[in-house]
Amino acid sequence: MNAESGFEIKPVYRPGDVPPDAPIGEPGEFPYTRGVYPTMYTKRPWTMRQYAGFGTAAESNARYHQLLAAGTMGLSVAFDLPTQMGYDSDDPIAHGEVGKVGVAIDSLDDMRQLFDGIPLDRVSTSMTINAPGSVLLLLYQLVAEEQGLPGSALQGTIQNDILKEYIARGTYIFPPKPSLRLVADTFAYCRSEIPKWNTISISGYHMAEAGASPVQEIAFTLANGIEYVRAALAAGLEVDDFAPRLSFFFVARTTLLEEIAKFRAARRMWARIMRDEFGAQDPKSLMLRFHTQTAGVQLTAQQPEVNLVRVAIQALGAVAGGTQSLHTNAYDEALALPTEKSARLALRTQQVLAYESGLTGTVDPFAGSYAIEALTDEVERQAAELIERVFSYGSAVDAIEQGFQKQEIETSAYRIANEIDSGERVVVGVNRFAADEEERYEPLRVDPAIEAAQVARLAALRSARDNAAVEAALADLAKAAGGTENVLPLMKEALRLRATVGEVCHTLRGVWGVHHPVERF
Repeated sequence: MNAESGFEIKPVYRPGDVPPDAPIGEPGEFPYTRGVYPTMYTKRPWTMRQYAGFGTAAESNARYHQLLAAGTMGLSVAFDLPTQMGYDSDDPIAHGEVGKVGVAIDSLDDMRQLFDGIPLDRVSTSMTINAPGSVLLLLYQLVAEEQGLPGSALQGTIQNDILKEYIARGTYIFPPKPSLRLVADTFAYCRSEIPKWNTISISGYHMAEAGASPVQEIAFTLANGIEYVRAALAAGLEVDDFAPRLSFFFVARTTLLEEIAKFRAARRMWARIMRDEFGAQDPKSLMLRFHTQTAGVQLTAQQPEVNLVRVAIQALGAVAGGTQSLHTNAYDEALALPTEKSARLALRTQQVLAYESGLTGTVDPFAGSYAIEALTDEVERQAAELIERVFSYGSAVDAIEQGFQKQEIETSAYRIANEIDSGERVVVGVNRFAADEEERYEPLRVDPAIEAAQVARLAALRSARDNAAVEAALADLAKAAGGTENVLPLMKEALRLRATVGEVCHTLRGVWGVHHPVERF
């Protein structure tokens, strides 16, 4: 059979398939093939995050309290589309999308409500936000300060990975160059103000959801990582000052063996890149630490209960591959936002793996398998070749502007779709073992009145704040954006005065412009 990446998986692997000098190594030692920590899960399990956010901040806050009570160890915030694109809920372009795919956050008032009753020094929070990632992080910091907490007490991650937005997802605002400047400014700001925060989660997940193969997923993700490191160095930062806070985000598919090999290969490749290309000395700079989410694109609306099995297998691959944190999708996410029951069951899947499966008893249990070691080598070889092709354009940004990564991903997606359509690749319940009749399912629905409520909240905010002070703060931000000063302190001051997410982003649009992709046929 063929792997999703296209190469052949042999029926039998033997000692000769693994080079005698294969760089397997020890857990917690360079090149980290077997994991970034010597003990991995034998002392404590991975962080169990559940991605959640819908409707209003108050509704999402209630879901967070439910998840924490059920044993979630970290929160993962989903934002609605207007927030992701830097628009307020009362902007005409936001109409019909408020609160639909995540929570609407327009201001400090919303962020305060989102985390009401949650001590931010006791949770690790991940925020899936990119173009306005720094804005949402500053709102989070302001809420923490209201709780009496210094930035040094906060732990978590902002995705802040703009390059993959140009490749696969599309929630970009600014052109690539000012976007990279904003990323570098965030690195510098967090180093001094929020030192335990992971300043970026370099994401292959969304490229995989768009159709990237496992090889493409890690190749394009690591290429983007190289670009971010170069941008930070060009901004005057020292590699070991920011690299330990870089993190990654990958998908876990049902193709178990290839996925385990992918995670092991990615760790090995990043360690060598950071040591050999950038001269990093701090061991933490060499460690590829990553969050994993099970593959939403592989969930089916047909026979949705089968997704329970898929998610369990995907989660098994993430854990066996050495993830640092994990989100398990709910079985009904192919149909709608997950219900409270399905979200809890997704968390229970992780808990069974952690406490009943025995997986946490030993580090890298697949190490030394002829099949796993051979697949790890093959994934690494092909990914390294693909990274070379990316940089043959000059840089990852140059390749993005030429449409290279996007075209490669679309080709892979087309190949997989054809294999499913022909029956060569089996999807249970879709092209084989279909049911004659599907059971009725009642999805969780978002109340359309949420948009009107958010618009009313914004009107009240604008009438109660000191608008002259807000306008002055935004003018200071625009001036900094037009120069070389770090923009985050000025953004924070505007947000503290209750400027909105949309107003901050519109101010930066006015200076930096917006990205208009060039279509190539």
